[in-house]
Amino acid sequence: MKEIIVEGGSPLRGDITVQGAKNALLPILAASILTQDEIELTNCPHLSDAVCMLAMLRDLGCRTEETDGTIRVCARDLAEMPLKDALTCRLRSSIFILGPLAARLSHATLGYPGGCDIGLRPIDLHIKGLRALGVTVTEEEGHIHASCTRLRGAEVYLDYPSVGATENVMMASALAEGETVIHNAAKEPEIVDLQNFLNQMGGRVAGAGTGHITVQGVKKLHGCRYEIMPDRIATGTWMIASVLTKGDIYLRNAIGEHVAALTNKLRDGGAEIKKDGDGLRVRMHKRFRAGGMVETMPYPGFPTDLQSPMMTLLSVADGTGMLMENVFENRLRLAGELKKMGADITVRERLAIIKGVQKLKGAQVHTFDLRGGAALVLAGLAAEDETRITDDHLIERGYDRLEETLYALGARVRVRE
Repeated sequence: MKEIIVEGGSPLRGDITVQGAKNALLPILAASILTQDEIELTNCPHLSDAVCMLAMLRDLGCRTEETDGTIRVCARDLAEMPLKDALTCRLRSSIFILGPLAARLSHATLGYPGGCDIGLRPIDLHIKGLRALGVTVTEEEGHIHASCTRLRGAEVYLDYPSVGATENVMMASALAEGETVIHNAAKEPEIVDLQNFLNQMGGRVAGAGTGHITVQGVKKLHGCRYEIMPDRIATGTWMIASVLTKGDIYLRNAIGEHVAALTNKLRDGGAEIKKDGDGLRVRMHKRFRAGGMVETMPYPGFPTDLQSPMMTLLSVADGTGMLMENVFENRLRLAGELKKMGADITVRERLAIIKGVQKLKGAQVHTFDLRGGAALVLAGLAAEDETRITDDHLIERGYDRLEETLYALGARVRVRE
């Protein structure tokens, strides 16, 4: 357990480069086992989730190397063996291994995936999609077993546009015989990044970013060098931080289209956001003005991963704001920690009603999940006095050296292990 200590009152100002996307990197690392050749990935953030995924790949016989934002993976000696439960239970994205392993070796065994406790995250759509391709999936004594003699293309209908299930089916079907069509596919930018990566390896994938993805299976994929896209959730977190502290931050490499839903909400509240060269500039000179409802939904709607930072912003806004969490029911637990800091929040099932207060007050608070942890750090920036955030290393699952970036922007923050 570590403690992040934040002294509020300093506007954030400066120029930072947005890190590579966690939610693009993890499935791409899993997809690297689809070939025997070496894969080189650049613009990789150093995150504990990535460290965990690389450990799983090494357990499967892969050679991995990580240096200065570059990761190399070679799965020439890939071998099917049960992955350690201690690894799979730490990482939701461990489920991404299932499809590529079944495609490459015809067998896979892993424990149930873990990750942040933000609500129910069933894997039934992953299993349904893989079964449509000819994979036999059984569940026994807390483990998932997958096997197949030959993967065949199929029509896959997802009952919900699950990002993970879409990606798992994309990866498995890349080596399947014939054509696979994924209906009601997720549309997130990370899906497009995975498509581009698979095609760079010699795959034939089309339609990512729409509700219908077509995959023409190939017999073999080859190695490549690929740059991970910028992280839209980190981008959004820094945008909110600038508005919250009445700051002025330039986000190099930020892609405006990826954060359009957030940008519209921030502009409605008085923020100045402009595309500037290769990034976005976010400035705020007054108190943010609350208005209307913020509802989380699949892309291109407002992302659930930015709901927690948005709750922090609305806590000190002018007026009353409302947040409806439609994706993960436990994400509203952040309200209890913000109330310790003086926030006025009422939670009714999946709805949070937030009456803005003039100032939050420093307090001892605790992180429950990755995005909620980042939101509490932001709350500390807007609070009087000192805020102490106890964090079981959850924030570093998704933010590359968050405290160092804050310090570079003028925040008063330090860490005590």
